[in-house]
Amino acid sequence: MVSSHPGSVHHEVECVVRLGNNLQPESIAVGLDLTDRETQSQLRAEQLPWSKGKCFRGSAVIGNFNSYDKDFESLCEDGRLRIRLVVNGEVRQDDLLSNMAITPAQQMADLLKWAPVAAGDCLFTGTPAGVAQLHAGDTVVATLETADGEVISKIEAVCQ
Repeated sequence: MVSSHPGSVHHEVECVVRLGNNLQPESIAVGLDLTDRETQSQLRAEQLPWSKGKCFRGSAVIGNFNSYDKDFESLCEDGRLRIRLVVNGEVRQDDLLSNMAITPAQQMADLLKWAPVAAGDCLFTGTPAGVAQLHAGDTVVATLETADGEVISKIEAVCQ
């Protein structure tokens, strides 16, 4: 099940990195970062923090984790990893991690400057173009794939 939150909920497919003891990737998974777009827009217009639009039950869905023993830089090497979201049989988001505007390595470097980052934390790493609204009854399939098309993490759900 994907969130039963009322309102205009939009999807963002992302690669999720679980941090190990050395604050490097320990494992990776596909994730869905859901946003209450109306709440977020209203709070932005009022110049208020918009985290309420991101923090509701079911707003973060994570697929199965797969061990990963390389560093942050390697997540974007040579088109190794792809994230994809299909809604009702239609591809909505699909791109390589190497094409993200801010790489996972850049995101982590910035977080380390101000956030209390710790082993075991899960880092959602950005989304490709194609963010759109989800509706009750929509079927969702999100995948994290290797360059040769092997699915290493998957979410299959129906929106409530």
